Amino acid sequence: MTRSRSTQLSLFETAAQAPERPVKQSLKTPQKPKQPSYIGGHRKRLRKRFLVGGAKPLPDYELLELLLFRCLKNGDVKPLANRLIDAFGDFNRVLSAPIERLTEVQGIGPEIALDIKLIEAATHRMSQGKVLKRPLISSWNALLEYCRVTMSHRETEIFRILFLDRKNVLIADEIQGKGTVDHVPVYPREVIKRALDLNASALILVHNHPSGDPTPSTADIDMTETILRACEVVGITLHDHLIVGKSKEVSFKSEGYL
Repeated sequence: MTRSRSTQLSLFETAAQAPERPVKQSLKTPQKPKQPSYIGGHRKRLRKRFLVGGAKPLPDYELLELLLFRCLKNGDVKPLANRLIDAFGDFNRVLSAPIERLTEVQGIGPEIALDIKLIEAATHRMSQGKVLKRPLISSWNALLEYCRVTMSHRETEIFRILFLDRKNVLIADEIQGKGTVDHVPVYPREVIKRALDLNASALILVHNHPSGDPTPSTADIDMTETILRACEVVGITLHDHLIVGKSKEVSFKSEGYL
């Protein structure tokens, strides 16, 4: 049936006034950009080298790369590893660096700095486990290794005391002072007070020389003699004073200072 012209116009106007239906669009989750294949291949090759040959053949920056793989799942971490080495010198000094120094390096945020410090804490805990609650005099090599791990790569001087019982078993290991690159304040009265609090029968003093040279200074010798005299007054034995350098240690007892 033929519609009139007025009816056709009315239908056209009604259609024109109807709200426009939205066009459905396919919503796809945006894809993360894929890392270049050579980066993924490098990560696999480096992991395989570590699994086959261990850490010893790897240079410091590659060992750092392996650590950074855990923190940064994508991207090339070699430039970041090299920046860390340039800033601190070697792998051990990277681990020993304070968090505030680590975060000064471009690309190192608080989370990565925390992961690095956790690795350092784990190595210290493992080394400490070899000497804690054991007779130190008969575990001397383990003690030296523990001191190397915890102190040889520090940027500032740290003075710590190992407190022993009457069987020379380590009962406490405490940092008594932190200083600058060439000095740390030590107060003999506080040393003796803490030893009496712990009921310790003997002490071993340890501090590091960030310069790398463990040769005792005049101040080191004078301080040791002062603590020795204070120990003698209260009946506490001072077994040794170790100075830790970058690659070797000096024992006051072995060198004749005690």
